[in-house]
Amino acid sequence: MLHICCGVCLGGPLEVLQKRGVQVRGHFFNPNIHPAEEFQKRLETVRKIQAVYGLSVTYEDRYDEDKYLEHAMPNDNNRCLRCYLMRLRRTARVAKEAGCEAFSTTLLVSRRQKHDLIRQAGDVAAWEYKIPFHYQDWRPVRLRSIEIAEGLGLYRQKYCGCSFGLSEQLKQVEKKRAEQG
Repeated sequence: MLHICCGVCLGGPLEVLQKRGVQVRGHFFNPNIHPAEEFQKRLETVRKIQAVYGLSVTYEDRYDEDKYLEHAMPNDNNRCLRCYLMRLRRTARVAKEAGCEAFSTTLLVSRRQKHDLIRQAGDVAAWEYKIPFHYQDWRPVRLRSIEIAEGLGLYRQKYCGCSFGLSEQLKQVEKKRAEQG
């Protein structure tokens, strides 16, 4: 079972796993994505790539930012870990119920995600649900994922998805503008 954060990050890992003969099932659960329009865009990218690759995907496609905020608050250094835990626990549960042998996440494609925290969250979820978490650093196939996304005309996001990430991205853009002049 592969937790899918977005269609862009899915392509590279999916190709590699399918070439290895792994039967992949997807799980879309991302209540952290903000705002609702961004959630819908990312959901649509997954639906497009699912159709092309014939991937079986379980969707939790109701926009529910309140669920994320309930888990991610307060705004401290553990926010990202709590977000990863929420999503990977759900994926581990769905994987276990579906009879999968293991679970992982496409979050591991991104160079901006915190791999150490994702691995920690995956290990916790694995222990709680008694199903192995497969950690693989998918950053080496990141460019292939982007090629696939561009070839399919998929929307590419500019931040992790949450309101905090969007705020941080906007601050970086403003800082660059100020530095340029």
